[in-house]
Amino acid sequence: MKNILLSCFAAAALTLSFCFEQAPDASASAGTAPRAVPAVAEASLLSGLLAGNGETPKSEEPESAATTASRDSLAYGYYGQTLGVKLAQTENKSLLQTIVDWIGTPYSFGASSRRGTDCSGFVTQVYKKVYGISLKHSSRAMFGSAKRVAKSDMKAGDLVFFSHGKGNIYHVGIYLKDGKFAHSATNGGVMVSSLHQAYYSRNFYAAGRVAGTEVPQAEEMLAAATAQATE
Repeated sequence: MKNILLSCFAAAALTLSFCFEQAPDASASAGTAPRAVPAVAEASLLSGLLAGNGETPKSEEPESAATTASRDSLAYGYYGQTLGVKLAQTENKSLLQTIVDWIGTPYSFGASSRRGTDCSGFVTQVYKKVYGISLKHSSRAMFGSAKRVAKSDMKAGDLVFFSHGKGNIYHVGIYLKDGKFAHSATNGGVMVSSLHQAYYSRNFYAAGRVAGTEVPQAEEMLAAATAQATE
């Protein structure tokens, strides 16, 4: 019986590999299934097959530090490639994964779902998922509730605001790093753009940090130690 299950897993793994070789925007645009790291998906499938046979999956055994570091490295590599940024592997993985899941969602004014969303709707959904913070569906309201930070001090998760005139906020996005930010644009939906692009550079107004999004120092130190273990 166990051999039959393993044969089924092998066939399923081949199917998963085929799926991940397809265009990554298809699932995001349809607003159905989130992206996932292939290694994680295969591990989950194996656990389900073994559990269904009444056996204890090996994945339930404690992972070694090296295995955990390797899995994290795979995840960060995937997120970095998808978002077009070079990651130090100390960033908030939940933030990165959530944004990756939304990439390709079409723009829809006043909406905030995977079927369609505007800029502030996208931000509210990411913040609720990652930080458990409820923000108003308004870029101007977000600007009023965020603490101003210098452009040179921006961190992943900070909000970036754009204005057509002094104080006339019309657009908001989520900063990543290296001048890149994620947002829902009217001409392409959820995507990653650069603050160095002429349009965004000209209309950039300010950056803000919402209380409750700061990463505790202990977590930063742990993430840094994990990253060093993979080098």
